[in-house]
Amino acid sequence: MKPFINENFLLETEAAKTLYHNHAALMPVIDYHCHLSPKEIAEDKRFSSITELWLGGDHYKWRAMRANGIGEEYITGNAEPWEKFLKWAETVPYTLRNPLYHWTHLELKTAFGIDKTLNPSTAREIYDRCNEMLASPGFSARGLMKRYNVEAVCTTDDPVDSLEYHRQIKESGFSIKVLPAWRPDKAMAVDNPQTYNQYLDNLASVSDTSICSYNDLMDALGKRHDFFASQGCTVADHGVGAFPWAECRPDEAESLFLKVRKGCCLTNEEILKLQTSILLDLCRMNHKKGWVQQFHFGPLRNVNSRMFAKLGPDTGFDTIGDYSCAVPLARFMNALDSDNMLAKTILYNLNPSDNTWVAAMIANFQDGSVPGKIQMGSGWWFNDQLYGMEAQINALSMQGLLSRFVGMLTDSRSFLSYPRHEYFRRVLCNLLGKDLEKGLIPQEEIGRVGKMVEDICYYNTKNYFKF
Repeated sequence: MKPFINENFLLETEAAKTLYHNHAALMPVIDYHCHLSPKEIAEDKRFSSITELWLGGDHYKWRAMRANGIGEEYITGNAEPWEKFLKWAETVPYTLRNPLYHWTHLELKTAFGIDKTLNPSTAREIYDRCNEMLASPGFSARGLMKRYNVEAVCTTDDPVDSLEYHRQIKESGFSIKVLPAWRPDKAMAVDNPQTYNQYLDNLASVSDTSICSYNDLMDALGKRHDFFASQGCTVADHGVGAFPWAECRPDEAESLFLKVRKGCCLTNEEILKLQTSILLDLCRMNHKKGWVQQFHFGPLRNVNSRMFAKLGPDTGFDTIGDYSCAVPLARFMNALDSDNMLAKTILYNLNPSDNTWVAAMIANFQDGSVPGKIQMGSGWWFNDQLYGMEAQINALSMQGLLSRFVGMLTDSRSFLSYPRHEYFRRVLCNLLGKDLEKGLIPQEEIGRVGKMVEDICYYNTKNYFKF
């Protein structure tokens, strides 16, 4: 019997197998959006155990363990590493049809060569083997990146970050490009004056300026934008819930900013106006430097207030928001396009019900200057699994040009997440392979389809981002 994760996993046709093995599998990985720690890469971190590497910050697994009745002590608490791993092994058999089942076994196979499925009876053997390999050369943070044929990654960095670890990585001569990505979400968090003003004080300090007006804010952000550019940054990333849009005159932005700076709370309408103004100005900065900008929209964050107070953000208590984003997004992009200030843009929707209109929206702002200038991003967060990837690919195929798609990313904090690229590539090849065998794509075009696969997996990304 073949192992569960075998060479033809997810590949249902001979055409799919040809496309994957002869094309997709040969392409390097460009992971243009992730949450890896630059410090861990700079220091070439070695992991004490598979528990630290696998469960240390993976809120996907944490959510599954909670749903399986596992106590928080074994998830984010102080239980011993083996005890935590065993609780995950107890949970894995219950993740059938959850993407975690596939990801878990892909990671065991590709990183450690383990073919056995993980469950309580195999847990000890797998735990010991993984830990033994993690202690050997080639299984450090940098070693794992090399193992997965990674060419470049973009981390996620706040404007106040020093980027010292990026400099260390570059100076060390590491063969893989590790580039910063500008993530100024906190500069827009005007809904909480206390924390916002604390952030602005920090921003003022690192930019060596006083922030007493809206223009001061933009000057400070502009200085940091310039600094990021000097460190090799060419990518901006913006995370929002409901996409902000409200007309806001410059004098209104100034008045609202001063109100927040004095510690006063804004109304919901005022928050929307000020956030729109700030985001538009940030996007104009992106355009002037020729950066790629990414928008992740649709999450409803920290919905469990009790657990947020206990564990903080990014611990598995975010969900899919039900927002109406089409109108504000269209107006926002039109405002930038009208002034010829719309940079290359990637749109990621968290709610899968938004797939079709997002795929249609991107066509409205293609201007012929760059192939695929406006992109529908890959299946993100709750959608980066088999059915979510297929739905995203199908929506983009129907409304746009799949051939110009810039492909997959990990959006992960784990050095073992690169098999998500392999997973995506297998899904892509399977869909195209089935079309070939059904006659929906001419058989004589298989060479062209092979080139299309290589472009989506690698070349489109490389040309689009110009790393």
